[in-house]
Amino acid sequence: MHAFSDFDLFNPGEEYQMLRKTVRDFVAREVEPQAQEYDSKEEFNIGLLRKLGGLGLTGLTVPAQYGGAGMDATAVVIVHEELASSDPGFCLAYLAHTILCANNIAVNANPGQCKKYLPALCSADAIGAMAISEPGSGTDVLGMSCIAEKKSDHYIVNGRKMWITNGTIDDGKTPCDTLVLYALTKGSPDKKRVSTFIIEAGFEGFSVGQKITGKTGMRASNTAELCFDNCKVPLENLVDEEGESLTHMMRNLELERVALAAMSLGIARRSLEIMIKYADERKAFGRKIAEFGQIQRYIGQSYAEYRAARSYVYNTAREMKLDSAGQRLDSDGVKLFAARAGKTIADRAIQVLGGYGYVREYVVERLWRDAKLLEIGGGTIEAHQKNITRDLLKQTDKIINF
Repeated sequence: MHAFSDFDLFNPGEEYQMLRKTVRDFVAREVEPQAQEYDSKEEFNIGLLRKLGGLGLTGLTVPAQYGGAGMDATAVVIVHEELASSDPGFCLAYLAHTILCANNIAVNANPGQCKKYLPALCSADAIGAMAISEPGSGTDVLGMSCIAEKKSDHYIVNGRKMWITNGTIDDGKTPCDTLVLYALTKGSPDKKRVSTFIIEAGFEGFSVGQKITGKTGMRASNTAELCFDNCKVPLENLVDEEGESLTHMMRNLELERVALAAMSLGIARRSLEIMIKYADERKAFGRKIAEFGQIQRYIGQSYAEYRAARSYVYNTAREMKLDSAGQRLDSDGVKLFAARAGKTIADRAIQVLGGYGYVREYVVERLWRDAKLLEIGGGTIEAHQKNITRDLLKQTDKIINF
């Protein structure tokens, strides 16, 4: 049992309180004024990411020796909740850079690779991304076909990656500066295995296939197809050993799922705030609509679900270790629960606002559009249900002895 009498689950110490205040102030000053514009333009605000770099937040979990803040999963949740309450699309780009790329390298790469790549990622002078999904395989990671073939002093990579956040940093011509790539390498004797590589924008044969536009939501983050056409990768850019990617993925994807769940918290909180304010001001039949039972049901249910999701996400983050795997059960659980709660609460907000909820002025239509991706990206809700069931079958005491 934990003693919670003097413990704040959501801000467990002065450092976390200052972090939340810093990000919340930044959101009000810098993020909110640009959110609708960049959503409409379907563009990633690189300058805004670099301002976060100036605050030391784009290397949030990276050790200080490489230019990072050296913080933990609770800090990750705080930052993502606050950013997503204003601009989930931008927050997704931040996540791809900070968690999928920088944290990935910090946790899995060797000191030489960390020294080479992390300082520029921590300052956001270099923009980072991570590539797993392919045109023919999304959730089925082991179904990938991108292949890295070892030569005498380098690898040759061929294949395509799809749905890559930050894959391009402009109009679809320039790839990201630093990419963590997962590709197949030959095993022994004929078995294929997944290996991890660090790819630089200037590598020959590495290009953007297309920038993907017309997305329902998350329009303020760039999504791209990446192409590898006899891409030459130095041997020293292999992370760890061949075939170790599954460990790398689990260490990083577990944190990613907690961060995505935190994004859902931000969406839920903002949607709840908007519906409460509107219900208190809007009148129908001579009464505030907050006095009507159906509106009260929407608000009450949303508040309870937000609070439940928030406690689950922060408690999972509190127990998470960044440098180890084996925390899949609850990292899947929080994303499964929070993603659905975020989308449902945004949907209720639109319903409470009626026609006003359906237009951009009141923000909730954008939050609702953005929320949908969180049921798909970083693992579908169906994949989480499968993983949770499999893990519980192996850990029956997880429920019995809780």
